[in-house]
Amino acid sequence: MVLSLQRPLMSDYTFENIYDLSPEQLQSLDDAEEAMLRADFGKAEDILLQMLVEEEDCIPALNNLAHLMGRHFSDFEKAVEIYDKVLELEADNAWARDARRRYLRYVDRD
Repeated sequence: MVLSLQRPLMSDYTFENIYDLSPEQLQSLDDAEEAMLRADFGKAEDILLQMLVEEEDCIPALNNLAHLMGRHFSDFEKAVEIYDKVLELEADNAWARDARRRYLRYVDRD
């Protein structure tokens, strides 16, 4: 069995690139997800934060960062804050709305 070390081409993705992400952004998301699967959460956070330095309103990076904060760092307040930003940018984002609701249960809001 031969394993390919080549990076996937845009045409290799099985989803529609609705956010018009560049090949570099898609690769960064893949790298962040791979880091999360390896439980290298610090690396995943670094990748996602760098993506947001380059484009602060990158919804996929924001969603993944919020997921990382809530699920892996148990920083529910930060996760809700990031999901709030996603919903400001894209009010009909069902993923962000549902995840925000889930983490909001753990946040003491006055």
